[in-house]
Amino acid sequence: MGSWLSQMIEKIRANLRPLRESVNEYARGSVGGLLFSLPLLYTMEIWWAGFLTDPGILLLYVGLTFLLLLGYNRFAGMREDSSWLEVAIDSIEEMGIGLVLAAVVLFLLGRLTWDMPLFEILGKIVVESMTVAVGVSVGTAQLGGGGNGSDNGVAARPVVDVDSAEQPEQPPRTRDILAQLVLAFCGAVLFASNVAPTEEILVIGIQTSPLKLLGLVVLSLLTGAVVLVFSGFIGAQVATHGSGWFYAAFAVITSYAAALIASALMLWFFQRLDGAPLAIGVAQIVVLAFPAMLGASAGRVLIQ
Repeated sequence: MGSWLSQMIEKIRANLRPLRESVNEYARGSVGGLLFSLPLLYTMEIWWAGFLTDPGILLLYVGLTFLLLLGYNRFAGMREDSSWLEVAIDSIEEMGIGLVLAAVVLFLLGRLTWDMPLFEILGKIVVESMTVAVGVSVGTAQLGGGGNGSDNGVAARPVVDVDSAEQPEQPPRTRDILAQLVLAFCGAVLFASNVAPTEEILVIGIQTSPLKLLGLVVLSLLTGAVVLVFSGFIGAQVATHGSGWFYAAFAVITSYAAALIASALMLWFFQRLDGAPLAIGVAQIVVLAFPAMLGASAGRVLIQ
């Protein structure tokens, strides 16, 4: 009995992924979920659908999304030797990540408040999170550059190791820095332009509290750090100029600066700042800078 139990424990340990690989995978999935679904998180009609849709339809929506994740993970997003049980577990994990991400973003955008009916809160989270979950699945499978590199057909590239002392830090050239800033700005404009002209930015800017706006700033910086440093995305090592905390922090901060500038310029172009009080104007810039930061950091990594 003891021998059989020991064999089972060893088998489970052999199948467990290293902690870093799992964290990188969850990070890529989270960013992928936001990349593919963030415009919907800023869409008023989707907010309304959360509390106008019949509960039975919502359950059907969840079930169909789960089947979609099963199909994608089985035939495109996983290793070929994965069992149906592993596929099901991964699909459930992705739906869980989608629920958490949707809840956090909706809360910081002021779309979820403590005085709302429970059904309205759950409805909004469910409607938004299913699309996020699909993005999590695609991001996990298609955006990776770390790990063994063979799980999804993407060529492996080394994950940035900010603690590594083996490779000396090489100061990036001015031309390289300018190139990365241009990519960051292009990515910010490309991604945030989907929501910049909409009324939702003004509504969120007016209704969201300063504390939630501060939380949105923190979430934007964390998202950029995940993309550029901790996720193992293809091209991340180029975007951060190799190893070292200084260059990693520099990449994150300059990406957010590009996101803020791009957001301000787009809001000015679409006349969203005309006549607005300073506090409302700043709030709109911060709200738009979240998708812009996602685009800026992803732009430095993916569109090179």
